[in-house]
Amino acid sequence: MDFQELKQMVHRHFGLYLEGYKEPQLKRRIESLMNAVGAGSYDELWRLLKADGRMWQKFVDKITINVSEFFRNPDIFQRLEKDILPELLRRRRSLKIWSAACADGPEPYSVAIILNELTPSTWHHIEGTDVDTGALEAARRAVYPARAVQAVTPERLRRYFRREGEAFHLREEIKGMVSFRHHDLLRDPFGRDYDLILCRNVTIYFTSEVQDRLYRQFYQALAPGGVLFIGATESIFQYREIGFSKLSPWFYRRPEEG
Repeated sequence: MDFQELKQMVHRHFGLYLEGYKEPQLKRRIESLMNAVGAGSYDELWRLLKADGRMWQKFVDKITINVSEFFRNPDIFQRLEKDILPELLRRRRSLKIWSAACADGPEPYSVAIILNELTPSTWHHIEGTDVDTGALEAARRAVYPARAVQAVTPERLRRYFRREGEAFHLREEIKGMVSFRHHDLLRDPFGRDYDLILCRNVTIYFTSEVQDRLYRQFYQALAPGGVLFIGATESIFQYREIGFSKLSPWFYRRPEEG
């Protein structure tokens, strides 16, 4: 079995589509896992993946890099809190928000914390999606290590988290604001009419062709006037061609119609 065959078998058997990933990075990650588990060939790795659910979870974790934290890049989240969300709230009292490839949940929960303070007692539709079901289960549990909350202010840490030993448990008032579901960005259809979509530090792992397709799909998924929030290391070079207006290096708006 060669690398291409492994990708095809993973897609056929598990439903995980790997064709859109940058091949050199993907190969490095898979070969790193093979070295760690003592698999000397793709055939041997494939046997391990089919035989052991824990090995499959390790494979998915290696591919998707489920590393996230609350208020990642705090200065950029300040812009979201002070400018972007207040402007969206002037347009619509209750917002529809999608955090795509949300890993174990800190990103949509960060937005929920901000909205809980900006609009107390107002219901917003906030959903987090990911291809990794293990990460989604962790998101629903909402128990985090210290690393994940390092950018949370002391006041918010006291208000929204309960510490037990080295673990930080998110309080129910914020957990209840976010729903989670499985979604593969490369294969599954996108929703519509979102006021805000967050997809941060994800597209850098995909080919340029896939990046372009995803940004066009995000544009279509936004409501007129809606905003796409991308990662600090990412840029949409063809944003004008897609139809976006650029608010800053990390925020792109779909213009109002008419």
